[in-house]
Amino acid sequence: MGSKKKTKSKQIKAKYKKKNTRIFYLLLITLIGVGFLVFFFLSLFDYIYPPADGKRVSMAREEKQLVKLYFSDPNERFLVPEDRYITKRKSINDNVRELVVALIGGPNTDLVETFPKETALIKVNTKNGIAYIDFGRNLVDLHPGGSASEMMTIYSLTNTITINIPSVKKVKLLVDGKGLETITGHIDTTKPFEVNRELIAGNHS
Repeated sequence: MGSKKKTKSKQIKAKYKKKNTRIFYLLLITLIGVGFLVFFFLSLFDYIYPPADGKRVSMAREEKQLVKLYFSDPNERFLVPEDRYITKRKSINDNVRELVVALIGGPNTDLVETFPKETALIKVNTKNGIAYIDFGRNLVDLHPGGSASEMMTIYSLTNTITINIPSVKKVKLLVDGKGLETITGHIDTTKPFEVNRELIAGNHS
């Protein structure tokens, strides 16, 4: 009689053990599946909206922000905004850098680039509401020239920075760490520039 009870008790324990094992493996498979889906969707987001510098970074580490980059229309008369997702940085300098790098990279639409693609961004420094943007010599040497083209370069930069970062009121161009008198001889660049909304398509009278 006692032997039967022991046998039955062992069978019940074995049954519970088997059931608990099934639940454990089921939970484990579920967790692995959820983890895979999270990884997949984060990777997909990163692929669709890569950072401005082209490096793919997990959204779990870096937050994206929607900005407007201003490029030239085909006739170099007006600036047209293009929506873009770029990496959101902690400091103003780094956020300005992200914007400028994206601007140099050119548009993703049929708009016209406003910087030579070979333009190097050396340094960004913001002080007292002014963003000092230091470029390499290629900005001048490879610029197509002409007053309209210079105007588009200056104000695509100025409008992109000041509209997306309201704490920056003016933008000053530098080349190799020094003040720039003009890009190719048509527009005076010795002083900082303020936003020019009249150049934005749809805002002119």
